[in-house]
Amino acid sequence: MHKHMKRLLAFAALSLAAGAAAAQTWPTQPVRWIVPYPAGGGTDVVARTVASSLEKTLGQTIVVENRPGAGTIIGATAIAQAEPSGYVVGTADSGTLAFNSSLYAKLSYDPAKFTYIGGIAKFPLLLAVNVNSPYKTVAEVLAAAKKEPGKLTAASAGAGSPHHLALELFKQRTGANLLHVPYKGAAPAIQDLLGGQVDLMFIDLASGLPNVKAGKLRVLGAATPERLSVLPDTPTMAEQGIANFTAYAWQGLVGPAGLPENVVKKLSADLDATLKSPAVSQKILDMGVIPMPMSAQEFKGYAEQERAAWADVIKKAGIKLE
Repeated sequence: MHKHMKRLLAFAALSLAAGAAAAQTWPTQPVRWIVPYPAGGGTDVVARTVASSLEKTLGQTIVVENRPGAGTIIGATAIAQAEPSGYVVGTADSGTLAFNSSLYAKLSYDPAKFTYIGGIAKFPLLLAVNVNSPYKTVAEVLAAAKKEPGKLTAASAGAGSPHHLALELFKQRTGANLLHVPYKGAAPAIQDLLGGQVDLMFIDLASGLPNVKAGKLRVLGAATPERLSVLPDTPTMAEQGIANFTAYAWQGLVGPAGLPENVVKKLSADLDATLKSPAVSQKILDMGVIPMPMSAQEFKGYAEQERAAWADVIKKAGIKLE
């Protein structure tokens, strides 16, 4: 019995040592990075830019897998249900982590249960009109909305999108009565804004910047704490008398619940270094996106704050999605 126990203990010690060694050598195979949006969009391009740099420090290929649909729920569920080995991670954005739990009665994942790895980037949101629009300031838009309530139309990338929720926050902060017109994505919404079919839209800088630079869209205000370096002449909402109005579409990296601590530590540190590297940082900035390096703990805290803040906006707006 005594010998048998000794053998068992020795075997257990060897197993633990082997497990620790395996953990320390992670990754030993390619890593899958799930993106809950189609290929070619802003989120996908940011993920691929970061992943191609991360591959060098990890010493393994990162395979970006697009799992779009259902307001990021399809991709988020795939991440949540993956084996917590460190070989499946993915992009989770403001919809995944802050909006969906309030927008949907039932969710196939719990935003609080992901393993948070770190922040990636934030897309500033800006109130824009067609360059031929009569409105040149936020005050002029508000005056027109007051004069004829419900007449001005405001496009969004879809019900429950960051663009839509920025609009709802704007309405709540100003009392403006604007008619929401949801589209299937930012691109068709911007096309109709350019064509004059809708009066205004909260655009994200990444999808709107080319048309702003081309002089086809006029930006009236930035929903950011400070003016943006790429649009230094555009005043913030606060500068125009609209207090407590900040709205970004943001994203970070998460994994399924229970990722090993050493995996989180390495991935988080490598992600942080990647986002702070001049080459990657500049590539992201050139897209109209702001790098958002955060530790695992900082990102988790940020997501929790945003979830609480937007839950209040969604409840007041009475938005419910199926």
